[in-house]
Amino acid sequence: MTASLLGPIMFGAMVVFLMIGFPVAFSLAAVGLVFGFVGIELGAFQPAFMQALGARVYGIVSNDLLLAIPFFTFMGAVLERGGLAEDLLDGMGQLFGPVRGGLAYAVIFVGAILGAITGTVAASVIAMGLISMPIMQRYGYDMKLTTGVIAASGTITQLIPPSLVLIVLADQLGRSVGDMYAGAIGPSIVQLLLFCGFIAIVSIVKPDWVPALPASARTLSGRQLAIKIVGGMVPSVALIFLVLGTIFLGLATPTEAGAMGAIGAIALSLAHRRMSWAVLWESMESTMRLTAMVVFILIGATVFTLVFRGLDGDLWIESLLTALPGGATGFLVFVCVFVFFLAFFLDFFEIAFIVIPLLAPIAHKLGIDLVWFGVLLCVVMQTSFMHPPFGFALFYLRGIAPPSVKSSDIYWGAFPWVGLQMLMAIIIVLWPELVTFAIDAAPAIDADSITIEVPQMDDNPPSLDEDEPAAQ
Repeated sequence: MTASLLGPIMFGAMVVFLMIGFPVAFSLAAVGLVFGFVGIELGAFQPAFMQALGARVYGIVSNDLLLAIPFFTFMGAVLERGGLAEDLLDGMGQLFGPVRGGLAYAVIFVGAILGAITGTVAASVIAMGLISMPIMQRYGYDMKLTTGVIAASGTITQLIPPSLVLIVLADQLGRSVGDMYAGAIGPSIVQLLLFCGFIAIVSIVKPDWVPALPASARTLSGRQLAIKIVGGMVPSVALIFLVLGTIFLGLATPTEAGAMGAIGAIALSLAHRRMSWAVLWESMESTMRLTAMVVFILIGATVFTLVFRGLDGDLWIESLLTALPGGATGFLVFVCVFVFFLAFFLDFFEIAFIVIPLLAPIAHKLGIDLVWFGVLLCVVMQTSFMHPPFGFALFYLRGIAPPSVKSSDIYWGAFPWVGLQMLMAIIIVLWPELVTFAIDAAPAIDADSITIEVPQMDDNPPSLDEDEPAAQ
């Protein structure tokens, strides 16, 4: 009886360790090894399972797909310091300046463009906060709306290709990164429209929260504005095509595209004359830290899942979730609510590496398209960056905000945007075509129509004549 309960007990122990706050990678590995030894002693776990651990760890560190993560991280770190966001925001702010909420619209669009280039939330939130927060304060924007729109514009980076989350989800779900990127395009556009729609409503209901720029602040002529916007947009569009276009056209793998993007980021920084050895070193250091974190979490997660499955924990999870009322719909509702609350305590990497391997087989068994499922989870996991009080985007914003900005303003400002992100998840559930329309359907193959003919072998093959020379 005790042996049969080891799987649920192990899952509960993992949750307790994570809620206490121990480092995720080491908590997962420790729980996995301890329950592996306990299972061996109780006869519920075969020692032979542990022989696969070395091969699984080697599979992680030799995975070419995961090599895209340091490339995209490095690209974002370089561009964060390369002045691209500052130039774009200046031009966009002048363009939308005469409109109420113009600076907020500029922050949303520039955040989306920066997200499509960098793929990292930290780079987007920090860059947008440093550049736009003083300007929005200067012209009288409501502080809650200011902090909320900056954090949300950086968080949408998770959904817009080349998002690191989509790379990790593609790896965990066993789907191609190109399909995940294509499936995320529609939701990315709708998410932007939802954000802009919210600003439009605020500009009507609370116009004093989002004032237009005064004429004295709109210093550029039409020609100068066009030159500034084109000058900022063309390099950005070129880099986006270099990264995403080559993937969609099948000319490069995500890893190769990430490498080209890293070179492109260095070229843009050199063009802006903001590349230095200090910038290069800081970019490499931040890339090293994030990459090491990802690898260690993956190693800890593979130890945990190996033992958890050896104890039939995956069958226990499957029996729980497939027995939910409502079939696939009930499963999706549970998963969205579960991930939403899990995001209070874990970031997206931890959720992807711990939870997704347990949910993906069940989703596949229920007939749910895994690319659509991955994009839905990506939208829900956006909230992990916006949840008060543990959202990392809020931490980034608190770190770069001046002392005059209250933490309560940052936390309260996040709530409407979390609601918009959950509304986006509901839209994807109601209209799955928003994701699937961009994915090329593979030709259907009827397994029953496939026949394999094996040539018949002669039972009495002719013997080799001793007088004939043997064939060389």
